[in-house]
Amino acid sequence: MAEFKIKPLGSRVIVKPIEEPEKTSAGLYLPDTAKEKSMEGEVMAVGKLDDEFKVNVGDRVIYQKYAGTKVVLDDQEYLILDQNDVLAVL
Repeated sequence: MAEFKIKPLGSRVIVKPIEEPEKTSAGLYLPDTAKEKSMEGEVMAVGKLDDEFKVNVGDRVIYQKYAGTKVVLDDQEYLILDQNDVLAVL
């Protein structure tokens, strides 16, 4: 994988949120106001993390609901998260 354009500093991780489906299993389309904020994403880059914190580029993770700083790069939204905001690796 090519090096990501943003390099996180310190104990931070850059995550690309995974979008929730726009319609329900019954086929109903959800308006933006009814959608849940994504809490799942793919790790795009990692900074200098603690030795106990095992997250690698490409891992799928769950993070806190309102955590991180949103950035847009090449029309794609990313989140810069502190390692403590990452709750689990899938």
